[in-house]
Formats: sequence, C-alpha cells, structure tokens
Amino acid sequence: MSKADAVDLAAEETRHQIVDLMQDFTIETTPGSAAKIADYRDHLRPGTRVAVTFLPGSDFADTLATAARLKAEGFEPMPHFAARSIPSRQALEDYLKALKDAVDLKHVVALGGAVDSPLGPFDSSMAMLETGLFDAYGVETIGVAGHPEGSPDIAPAALQQALDWKNAFAARSDASLYIATQFCFEAAPIIAWDKAIQAAGNRLPIHIGVPGLATIKTLINHAKACGVGPSMRFLTKQARNVAKLMTVNAPDKLLLDLARYKAMDPGCGIARVHMYPLGGLRRSAAWSYAVADGELELKPKDKGFNVTRSID
Repeated sequence: MSKADAVDLAAEETRHQIVDLMQDFTIETTPGSAAKIADYRDHLRPGTRVAVTFLPGSDFADTLATAARLKAEGFEPMPHFAARSIPSRQALEDYLKALKDAVDLKHVVALGGAVDSPLGPFDSSMAMLETGLFDAYGVETIGVAGHPEGSPDIAPAALQQALDWKNAFAARSDASLYIATQFCFEAAPIIAWDKAIQAAGNRLPIHIGVPGLATIKTLINHAKACGVGPSMRFLTKQARNVAKLMTVNAPDKLLLDLARYKAMDPGCGIARVHMYPLGGLRRSAAWSYAVADGELELKPKDKGFNVTRSID
C-alpha cells in the first residue's frame, strides 16, 4: 500500500468514526423558541428526540404545550423536570399525568434546576427520582446531570456522591438512565472526566453536550450564563480578535476528537451526542444531519472538518 493510499484509508476511517458518533443525536428546544418555529418538521427528521427545557420561573403549561406540539409533529419529546422548581409531590405527579395523557410520555431529563431555594420538597433530582413516580408513569429513559468541567455550585466530592447514587438508582429503576452533560468546547476535559468517572465505577452511558452553530459572541454569553469551565478558553482565545466575535463557530474539531476517542478507547462511556442549538435550531440541525449523513471532508492537520452540504 502506498503512503497516499494509507493516508486516504486513515481519513476514511476517521470520517466513519465521526458519522458513527453523530448517529441518533438528540437536540433541544425551549418553549420560547418554539413560538418562533412554524413547524419543527422543516428542520428535524421524524422520530428525533427533542429535549424541552424548563428555565427558572417558567410555567409548566408551556412545557406541556411544547411537548404536545412536538409529538403531534412526529417527534419524541424529552421534557425537563427541574426538581427545585416543583412546588410539591402532588404537582410532580400532576405534571407526569398530564404529559402521559398528552404525549404518552416515555423520555424525561431529571435535573436539580438553577434555583437557589427549592419551591417545594425537592432539593435535588435524586429526591425527585426517589419518589418512584417516574417508574409509576412508565417513563422509559431518564437523563441525569453530568458535569465534565465540574460545577460552580457543587463540590467535586458531592458530584461523585451524586453520580454513585444515580448508578445505584439505575439498578432499581425500571427506566434506563443516562448522563446528560452541559456543553463543552474542547475534548480534553471531557475525555479526562469520562476516564475518571469510569475508573470510579460509573456505568451509565453518556450523552455528551455539544454546542451547535453560533457566533463566538453568542457562545461566550451562553457559556458564562451556564458556568462552563476550562474549555471556554477555546473561545476566549478567538475573542481576542474582535473581528472574530461575529464569526460562526462549528464544533467540528470537538466532534473529531471525541469520535476518535470513542472509536479507539474501549472504556469510553460516550454513547451519543446532544446538540445545544445555541445559535438557532435551523442551522444547527441542518449541520448535524449533514455530519450524520457523512457529507463532510477533513481539514488538514487534524483541525476538524467541513460539511459539504449547503446549510444556508
């Protein structure tokens, strides 16, 4: 085999690794952004799982309406349950019943929620899960929080204790649990975290958060609001050039590095990608489908890749 043939073979293998990582990606929406989307079918393929976020101060009726709309348009909603924003155990059961009736609820994401003082009896997602109500209403998959870059509000030891609890809970729940992470901008912190939690006994598959297409300025603003850690340096280096602030950034380098890690390390816990469409659903979804379909070409020197399909 010639050197050129070997290079081509390696490039093709890398392309397949990226495509494999992006299969069955999930994505999210907010009730606020739903009001600006005429039809989700213009952007997403049938059956896509779509998380419905619940921000502090939100009305659950908006979550219910967005989930019902997604179901009617052919998608699988994954509503967020923010523990600290739920006023009572009865309210939690009411929410579950309403969603079961409206969308035949199967998938949820259970989070603590960014509220300093709980509105009711649940101070964590664990307290909410312990009620057994998600099993009682036939929920099949539950996403629970993971923090590749740590949390500004939770000590590392407490994060590990919570992850141990979630692994133990998975063994006694009828639902399949997985770890849903915040978005990051570089692979190194994710890989180091994954190796650390696997060594500590984690057995839950990881759905890794990836930022969709957005300007550098938009990504920095979201990263600050969400407490993203060291990988934010990737953005701040670029932001030193003010002219680049409005440049649209794609997560191609991140996905390339994660795809290689997933393919080459048998201990890798990453199972799927969850896209955060921080710059808007349309472009992030179109770009993600292009990658999942293999319409991409690698950049030189392992710097990422470009999609070869027009997404404008």
